[in-house]
Amino acid sequence: MALRSLATRKAIGLGKSVGLGLRGLQTVTLPDLPYDYSALEPAISGEIMQLHHQKHHQAYVTNYNKATEQLFQALNKVDTSTVVQLQGAIKFNGGGHVNHSIFWKNLAPVHEGGGEPPHSSLGWAIDTHFGSLEALIQKMSAEGAALQGSGWVWLGLDTEFKRLVVETTANQDPLVTKAPTLVPLLGIDVWEHAYYLQYKNVKPDYLKNIWNVMNWKYASDVYQKECP
Repeated sequence: MALRSLATRKAIGLGKSVGLGLRGLQTVTLPDLPYDYSALEPAISGEIMQLHHQKHHQAYVTNYNKATEQLFQALNKVDTSTVVQLQGAIKFNGGGHVNHSIFWKNLAPVHEGGGEPPHSSLGWAIDTHFGSLEALIQKMSAEGAALQGSGWVWLGLDTEFKRLVVETTANQDPLVTKAPTLVPLLGIDVWEHAYYLQYKNVKPDYLKNIWNVMNWKYASDVYQKECP
């Protein structure tokens, strides 16, 4: 998560500094993409990527920063009612920032390895827990297609039991809301804003084609870090 100290907030137009004891309020920033907006075509159009990144993700960043500033002010005033009221906005927008920051890393252009299957220890773990990579892809695609409303489908690592799991989360809930031991390896955004301009209401086609630009190297690196 990109962080910037509150002392710089005025310089970037986010307001004045707010202190809480010796702790400075931290803000998040929109991360740059490691590829051009059009680099994932034809799987995901450049128009979708630009809108998704510049508008949707930026909105989560802006609203999270606003809510956390309001939270610090409420804590300083011991305004318990406002503290409680802000929890929903912080969870939703903070989760949106966390999830999308992972999502961009989960994708890569084909010429940079997007879609290449994992051959490392993650590949062996996938075979062990799901039978094959194809079986895992089928399971995640099916669960993503069946998810009602908005949300995410995840490949996660349960660090307690050292096993891979497939989970779905509603809205912008991060995977960790399912269990504190879960670490996300891959997350697929199944909100309509992630695919509707290109795929309309045919979500299964989006879930089929996104695997062509999946960055398994990123997932393998996270897995190797957690299971050396």
